[in-house]
Amino acid sequence: MTVRVQRTFEFDADPERVWSFIADPRKRAEAISVVEDFEVDPDDGRKATWHIRLPIPLIDSTVAVETEDVTREPPRYVKFVGRSRAMRVTGEHTVEASDGGCRLRNLFVVDGRLPGVERFFKRNLNRELDNLEAALRAELELPA
Repeated sequence: MTVRVQRTFEFDADPERVWSFIADPRKRAEAISVVEDFEVDPDDGRKATWHIRLPIPLIDSTVAVETEDVTREPPRYVKFVGRSRAMRVTGEHTVEASDGGCRLRNLFVVDGRLPGVERFFKRNLNRELDNLEAALRAELELPA
């Protein structure tokens, strides 16, 4: 089973500022609650390793998820892919100018490789997108 969630956020902000946040692997990782720690490759700002903790029985420690921005079309689109023994995750973010601000279209797809991973994300992926939106609003100094 694959978990797929799409959400669009509206911001009264310059699209360039939204792009600056969403294209930064560090800021994306910080917004996700199950990411306990991460490292961004200093030689390639497109790669990061997330150390995630999932509250499921088969995983009793953190899991390293190797992420990479596979497509970047500044200042409009970024797609990343993360791979680990527990799952494969794909995230796509599209920034679009709108009247007085912009919208950010988000698509996340999680394919679990261990029992319980997809169930966890089916229940919690919307909350993780809430976290992403809250982090972006804080960065932009916009009301929640």
